[in-house]
Amino acid sequence: MPLLQRTLPYPHWEYSAPGNSDAPGSPDLLRLVPERGGLLTGWRCNGRELLYLDAERFADPALSVRGGMPVLFPICGNLPGDQLPLPEGSFTLRQHGFARDLPWQLRALPQEAGVELELRDSPATLAAFPFPFCLRLQLRLEPAALAITAVLENSGRRPLPFSFGLHPYFNVSALPAPDGGNAAVHLEGLPERCFNHQVMAEADTAATLAPLAAGVDLLARPEGPVRLVDPAAGLVLELQPFAPFDLAVVWTDPPRPMVCLEPWTGPRGALVSGDRRLEVAVGASCTLQSRYVLRPL
Repeated sequence: MPLLQRTLPYPHWEYSAPGNSDAPGSPDLLRLVPERGGLLTGWRCNGRELLYLDAERFADPALSVRGGMPVLFPICGNLPGDQLPLPEGSFTLRQHGFARDLPWQLRALPQEAGVELELRDSPATLAAFPFPFCLRLQLRLEPAALAITAVLENSGRRPLPFSFGLHPYFNVSALPAPDGGNAAVHLEGLPERCFNHQVMAEADTAATLAPLAAGVDLLARPEGPVRLVDPAAGLVLELQPFAPFDLAVVWTDPPRPMVCLEPWTGPRGALVSGDRRLEVAVGASCTLQSRYVLRPL
């Protein structure tokens, strides 16, 4: 069976797709912990473990997760004062929303196509975000790729505003020294200008990325795929965005040997500012897609 429950190295569910691996005896697989925010904790592709996970921190549920692929919903980043102003009052909605903290339901997709995680509104979500919803996240293993589809349904009686993002942590051989040169870990495909979250201002992308090993946090609006290149590991991981899920955030947390390359639908504060705020009509749904592809160096 493609979806199995495992106890080591931590309790999780494992989905494997033997037909999609180029490494005999090492099938491509996903590791998932649905009760911890619908978290994808592992993605093995062509024999490589692509996702970083701080296992020691993960073992303490009281600590925030550092690793895997947390889900950001119904906001990405934070709101001013953590407050969502609505006609009926102001609601406290903390950074990145609540989806990454709540238990999800997990099931295998038909015909061994992948897995689906599901989160529905509850009294806890309605207290922070008074909009009934059903959010489904589908993960499909493809040859040298992970295809991601998110479907948000509005089951309420008024339009549902939201932002959506993913926060995957990718293993790298090492974060580069400032003078690392062409052989260092780097990003390709980003536009010349970005928004630097550290100073909350527009900035030059190359200059913002230069201190990658000291910690960076930026949002960019690329026109095509963005690539994370790790020459020492022989790794090129390509994020293929599809509108409106087509913003790219780059974040590092030194000294962890990882880089987050994240797809977002909107910038921080979008539900208040209106900048790329998405909305689902009553009784309707919104489908978002993204894809990660492992490329040869």
